[in-house]
Amino acid sequence: MNSNNIVDMFLEIAEKIESEKDYITELDSVLGDGDHWVNINKGYQEIVKMEDTLRGLPLSELFMKVGMSIMSVVGGSSGVLYGDAFLKASMTLKGQEAMDLQKGHEFLETALDAMMSRGKASPGDKTMIDPLFSVVKAYGDGLEKALTKQELGAAISRAAEQGMLDTKAMIAKKGRATYREDKGVGYIDAGAATMYYQLDILGKHICK
Repeated sequence: MNSNNIVDMFLEIAEKIESEKDYITELDSVLGDGDHWVNINKGYQEIVKMEDTLRGLPLSELFMKVGMSIMSVVGGSSGVLYGDAFLKASMTLKGQEAMDLQKGHEFLETALDAMMSRGKASPGDKTMIDPLFSVVKAYGDGLEKALTKQELGAAISRAAEQGMLDTKAMIAKKGRATYREDKGVGYIDAGAATMYYQLDILGKHICK
């Protein structure tokens, strides 16, 4: 994937997130403070505005600009977590004109580590980290098994969806849901849902 492919993917993600306003707001109103969609949508709409600037940039610079933009315009924990993840992961692409499958895995693994470190969260805490962790594992397994691009993309999408769905049964260990008597059990985490949308679209683009 080159910079134009990445920008096309970002535009598709932005459209998907914008279309899920009611669902994500409903989820976050139950477990959070109801502003997750506003924040994540604001970040992606800012990326849309940067389309012409981002196209043709070296990959590392592209993701660095995206990370800095998200960190500056997105409120709440999402801005810091996503911004830091993009900035740290951008370093894995220094000198790269395109992202191959191995680099894609390294990028996501670095982003995951950054989110866990910055958010002091782990898989199983009922957060956006859960689908990302599932994808990084499935992606790595797929590379070891030498799956085709199509098989790997499908595995990524499946893992992202399962990682999101798994949060429904989890006990919240982070965020406002920890103050609920039920600890959020029975509800999907809103951050996990928007992470799923992004990773699912990534899986579909890898298949191309």
